[in-house]
Amino acid sequence: MKTTILVGNPKPRSRTLGTATAVASYLGAAEDALVIDLADYAPRLFDWSDAELADLNAQVAASDLLIVASPTYKATYTGMLKAFLDRYDTDGLHGVVAVPVMTGGGDLHALSIETYLRPLLVELGATVPARGLYMTMARMANQDQVVEEWGATAGPLIKAAVSARA
Repeated sequence: MKTTILVGNPKPRSRTLGTATAVASYLGAAEDALVIDLADYAPRLFDWSDAELADLNAQVAASDLLIVASPTYKATYTGMLKAFLDRYDTDGLHGVVAVPVMTGGGDLHALSIETYLRPLLVELGATVPARGLYMTMARMANQDQVVEEWGATAGPLIKAAVSARA
């Protein structure tokens, strides 16, 4: 199974990346996952001719499982993540099983994952079989427990979708 972790946090090696990696670990998919920390590519995100970014887009589209993570900015995902995903045509992620993950300061914007990030992934053709994980800063200290509780419902749906893809 080819897994990609895509993180749209402007801060490199962020807590958002940590949460996305915890989700991949829970799903048994972290060991060989391709990790794309968009903070490392920020100056080039709007260069549509950038060959390395085009290659990363191709690798994401070839993934079986894609964990897409963003901090909450202005009640939605970051512009950095949107800029990377804007490089795809409609259905550019057709057949990819996607797991939306967002982090935030509190529960105030917890629905942003379902009202903004999920529809974006679906518009790109990804299959999103389960509710996303919204991780608040207050719950970070218990991250593994939070992921496990979320995964009790989401995990079987995600694993079944990935298996059906094969």
